[in-house]
Amino acid sequence: MAWSRAAMPLGMIVVVAALLSLPSALSLPSLISMPTAGKVDLALTDSCRDDIVRNAVQAARSSDIGVTAGLLRISFHDCFPQGCDGSILLTGPNTEQDIRPQNGGLRQTALDLIESIRDKVHRACGWRSVSCTDIMNLATREAVKQSGGPDYTVPTGRLDSLEPAPRTAVEQSLPAPFFDVSQLLENFGRKGMENLDLVALSGAHTIGKASCGSFSNRFGENTAFMQALSKTCRDIPGWRQDLDVTTPNDFDNAYFVNLLQGKGLLTSDMALVNDGRTRWLVEGFAGNHWWFFGQFGTSMSKLAHMQGDQGRNGQIRDNCTRKNSGLAQDLVHAVEEFVASV
Repeated sequence: MAWSRAAMPLGMIVVVAALLSLPSALSLPSLISMPTAGKVDLALTDSCRDDIVRNAVQAARSSDIGVTAGLLRISFHDCFPQGCDGSILLTGPNTEQDIRPQNGGLRQTALDLIESIRDKVHRACGWRSVSCTDIMNLATREAVKQSGGPDYTVPTGRLDSLEPAPRTAVEQSLPAPFFDVSQLLENFGRKGMENLDLVALSGAHTIGKASCGSFSNRFGENTAFMQALSKTCRDIPGWRQDLDVTTPNDFDNAYFVNLLQGKGLLTSDMALVNDGRTRWLVEGFAGNHWWFFGQFGTSMSKLAHMQGDQGRNGQIRDNCTRKNSGLAQDLVHAVEEFVASV
């Protein structure tokens, strides 16, 4: 049966009207495949999904090397407030992306990449087959690997939240760049994490950049390193400084070597080397990159497994930036699939 493009909208309306007029004895879930609010079985879609994630991340990194750091920041800022649930991906009024300074400067190319992968996966592997939360975690892991970092385990089958995390949860959960070790350990401890996790996850600063405002409180320090950075920030408006001043685009242990040389950027970075509770880990990771890689993978896996109430009572979004609109959207998708098959 051939349908013209002009006839398709009318045909869709007719089919939708027919579906809506069906007797109640014929349940809509029997007509439309709808996910339940629980774990999603990805056994049949893993290969399809992973190939798309791998290729998309590779293409993104070829045009924007900073997308890896962007994905890491998005993942951490999503998971820490209320568990990994993709809530940070939502846009619009009163969403997490508007909370400053905590979520200021989230990398748009990384946000766009997550939604682009979702679209490709849902088209190729099955509608609502993978959540935005899963894609965020999988893309982050893939970007770390492609940057030279370790592989690690992330859970799949997570659902996307229906609402953003509350402002108070974001403000109270995300550590500030000027925190000392006591504040950092208290912050991480509330999430069930230890000093090992704190130092290992801080190692994500081996890639990425920071605005001058995030370390301007150190401009008064009488060191050649900080004096040079202070001058650069004065001379170049909008300057963003590499967090790792030696190998900024490679995921390695150079960040820890830099700390021992006094070349950490943020107050919270240098605090790790100036406090006995964390210095031994900085020294250990600086001297053994395999130890750092192993612990980073363990800590990232622990982060990815964080789950709050929204993660258990969510959905698989049709667009990562907004929650699903409901039954009408399901009907339209069913009609589109029907039209495509005839």
